[in-house]
Amino acid sequence: MQETRQVILDILRERGQATVDDIVRELQTRRGTITAVTVRHHLNILQKENLITAPQLRRRTTPGRPQHMYMLTEKGATQFPNNYQHLALTLLEQLRAHLPPSSVNVILEGVADDMAIGAAIPDVPLHERLQSVVEYLSAHGYQAYVEGCDDGYILHTANCPYHHAAQQHPSLCEMDMRLVAHLLGVVPRRMMHRKEGDDSCSYFVPAAISIE
Repeated sequence: MQETRQVILDILRERGQATVDDIVRELQTRRGTITAVTVRHHLNILQKENLITAPQLRRRTTPGRPQHMYMLTEKGATQFPNNYQHLALTLLEQLRAHLPPSSVNVILEGVADDMAIGAAIPDVPLHERLQSVVEYLSAHGYQAYVEGCDDGYILHTANCPYHHAAQQHPSLCEMDMRLVAHLLGVVPRRMMHRKEGDDSCSYFVPAAISIE
C-alpha cells in the first residue's frame, strides 16, 4: 500500500476516529509538511477501497464549521494483525459447550446491557438521542446513520463489527438488537438484516415514543 495511506490507517487504528485536521497534524508530526487537500485525496481512495468509513458528522462544542470523523471499517481493521475474531469465536463455542442456551443468552444480554450503560446516552428528545446513538455505534464500528421517514426514523448500521462470528452464532444478532433497544430507550422494529443478505441492519424507530 502507498506509504501515506498506510500511515493514515495507523493513525485511525491508534486514535479510533479522527478528523482531517487531526490526521494532518499527525502526519506533519511524523512525516513533515502535508496539506488537507492531499489528506482528503488519500481518504477518498481509502474510502473507495472500503478501508475507512464514510465521514460521520461530529457536533462541535465551540463555534466553527462542523467536522467529520473517519474510522476504520471492519476490512480496514483486518489490515492489522489481531486474534479478536478467533478469541470471540472460541469463547462463544466454550460457553455453548458448557452452558445451556438460556444461560448463554443471559450472558450475552448482560454484555449488551453493560455496553448500553457505558454509552451513557443522555435523556433528551428523540432526534437528539438518535444522534448520540449514531455517534456511539459509529465509534464502535457499526457505521451507523439515521434518516427520517413518514412515521419516525430509520436507524441503519451498515457494518457489523463481528459479522463473521454472527454467521456461526446468531445469538450475537439478538445481543445487538438488545443493545440498540437499550440505547434508544424503546424496542425498534428490525426492517433489514445483514445476516439475511441485506446491505445493512436497519431498524424502524417510531417518532411517538417515550424515552426511558
